[in-house]
Amino acid sequence: QVHLVESGGGLVQTGGSLRLSCAASGRIFSSFATGWFRQAPGKEREFVAAITWKGGRIYYADSVKGRFTISRDNAKNTTVYLQMDSLKPEDTAVYYCNTETINYRGFGSWGQGTQVTVSS
Repeated sequence: QVHLVESGGGLVQTGGSLRLSCAASGRIFSSFATGWFRQAPGKEREFVAAITWKGGRIYYADSVKGRFTISRDNAKNTTVYLQMDSLKPEDTAVYYCNTETINYRGFGSWGQGTQVTVSS
């Protein structure tokens, strides 16, 4: 089983930046991608970005393209980051990562998430 810890959230103003981290421990399947997802109050959890462990292929939701950057720590091989720039109020949500992301959906364990709040 995989244990996930998301961190780096906080309160920022519109246009600001945050860098989220996802630290994973346990049995990680390298054939899957690790994805970031978010859930705003009253809404369903949605896909944000993903990166494959093999090949480093990257995918983004249209709503964050050009503003968010997903990356991984190749040295540690168990940490994935989400650099969020030009933040908007609509980016406000709890952000989660998932190490078994397939076709923009998370199938593995979920962490506790990290809150991102963007003020207008």
